[in-house]
Amino acid sequence: LHFVLLMIMDQLFYATMLGSVDFLFTHVSQIGPWGRDEFLLFTAFMLAVDHLHMTFVSESFWEFSFDLRTGKLDFILLRPLNTLFTLFARQIRPGTLLNGITPWTFIVIYGQKLHLDWISWVSIGPLVLFALALLTAMEILMSMLMFWTIESFGINFLRMQLQSVSRWPDLIYHGFARRFFTFVVPVLLVGSMPVRFLLDHSQWDGLLWMVLAFALCCLGIGWAWQRGLAAYESASS
Repeated sequence: LHFVLLMIMDQLFYATMLGSVDFLFTHVSQIGPWGRDEFLLFTAFMLAVDHLHMTFVSESFWEFSFDLRTGKLDFILLRPLNTLFTLFARQIRPGTLLNGITPWTFIVIYGQKLHLDWISWVSIGPLVLFALALLTAMEILMSMLMFWTIESFGINFLRMQLQSVSRWPDLIYHGFARRFFTFVVPVLLVGSMPVRFLLDHSQWDGLLWMVLAFALCCLGIGWAWQRGLAAYESASS
């Protein structure tokens, strides 16, 4: 029953996201430079990223603070495997994995409506994986704060709110909010830049911003991890 309910929950989430966008376009014909099909392609792209995130990554963030509180991290540190990989890539949700057909079906539907060329079709898979990598890197960097806060709820709920921000394209934000979520906490890069490239290959420079943001996050994770370990006091000792 739990397995089935997880699948139903994800399908309802997909329906809510796609339905919200469809509802918006019953009242307006265009938002910024995008029409209904472009906006729904973006939404389907972000749902594909979210599907992989929920399947392979999300559960591990909730386990990290438990490891810190109980001293379980001691034994993970001793394993002959990269510790960050072990911490943040150890949980898989099989029920969620089966739901991947939904976002990819809508990517194909709206990609065909928009007459994407072969470069776009070949690029979609790698761009979804790169968007997932950037989002995960930002979340891991944020999770390093748990070395000092110990409890995970505040950080994890903040992390989930940033995911919510990323599920809407940068063109709906203006002023300070758009600059902050593009350059300071670059969650708007996750979906907006890949989809802009898919729709218009001349907008490839956004992908360079994603590469830069990913590199900075990786450097930040390395620095914060070492500082966190220095502050870590084993609960098992």
